[in-house]
Amino acid sequence: MSELERWETRFSAEHYVFGTAPNAFLARHAHRIAPGAKVLSIADGEGRNGVWLAERGFDVTAQDFSPTAQEKSRRLAAERGVSLTWELSDLRAREWTPDAHDAVVGIFFQFLAPADRAEVFRGIAATVRPGGVVLIEGYGPKQLDYGTGGPKVLENLYTETVLREAFAGFAEVETAAYDAEMSEGPGHEGMSALVDLVARK
Repeated sequence: MSELERWETRFSAEHYVFGTAPNAFLARHAHRIAPGAKVLSIADGEGRNGVWLAERGFDVTAQDFSPTAQEKSRRLAAERGVSLTWELSDLRAREWTPDAHDAVVGIFFQFLAPADRAEVFRGIAATVRPGGVVLIEGYGPKQLDYGTGGPKVLENLYTETVLREAFAGFAEVETAAYDAEMSEGPGHEGMSALVDLVARK
């Protein structure tokens, strides 16, 4: 089964795999994004984060490679009475237009091996305008012990060093690694090892 087929199968469930509420890290740091900003939410899946951002007045492009997930995202947006731009693409083949967004949000897109991840990080850094912000949250190595979500491959997990080095050219870079209880649908439930990045270009 290909990676896309695996995610299509997972997202075909009637319920929202990761819930419909926004990621807690994103909700805590969304104030860092300028009002009305043009925001790219990568691997936005079923829409919980992109729709929430649109509800707050941001101009959101929600990217994902799963048609099934994006159909659920469209339904959620319709229920909430907001509009987004949906982009169906593979992050590994995406063209990153320079200085095209005021912010990029990336929550748990850890299906990428290190080489692909480095390319995506470079694309994110390029597409954010000067003064813009990048918000990323993922799992750290200790997540393999918790087993409450995320990849089962160590190399796909984040450390503060990985994130700091990827955005070292930015004017401001903040990272944090910590354990926290998560409740984001059945896909992310229980104690988790998290690694966060807030970076301003």
